[in-house]
Amino acid sequence: MNEFWIYFKLGLNHVLDLNGYDHILFLIVLTVAYTFKDWKRVFWLVTIFTVGHTISLTLSTYGVISVKANLAELLVYITILATALFNIFTAGKNINKTKLVILLVAALFFGLIHGLAFSNYFKQITSGLDSKLLPMLEFALGVEAGQIIVVLVMLVLSFVFQTVFRFSKRDWVMVISAIVLGIAIHIVDANFL
Repeated sequence: MNEFWIYFKLGLNHVLDLNGYDHILFLIVLTVAYTFKDWKRVFWLVTIFTVGHTISLTLSTYGVISVKANLAELLVYITILATALFNIFTAGKNINKTKLVILLVAALFFGLIHGLAFSNYFKQITSGLDSKLLPMLEFALGVEAGQIIVVLVMLVLSFVFQTVFRFSKRDWVMVISAIVLGIAIHIVDANFL
């Protein structure tokens, strides 16, 4: 049971670590367009993202795939940029079932990329273990718990700004997405270009 908490906390901290805020930025732009009434859609987006994250982490940990850490980090920021831009160009428009399927596929694909970015570190901390499957599942549960916390904060902020401060949904999505876009562009420029 003690080992469960070690890897669970590691997954939780992976998401909530303010020094590695790429995960938080991605979750913000992934969920900014939703409110509490959309909780099922948000749940599926975040869960599909975690599935992708866990698949690539598993494949990388067992040596099936390998990506240089710097490239994986750059790809993470590209997923943030792409999601923010998608929000900006679709703010205020209804998401139909076709667009929802595209969003779910994108969340899975982006989860695969985010999992690769963390895989080198995860391989280091599990290098002495005989079996890495259980720690990976415990880690994935921690990631999901951390994501739920970030998503709940975003849903509360969305509610407050759209209800109390009377931001239109379109303006809220565009402003938050533009802020995240600016942060991501700055990080890409400072670290990768």
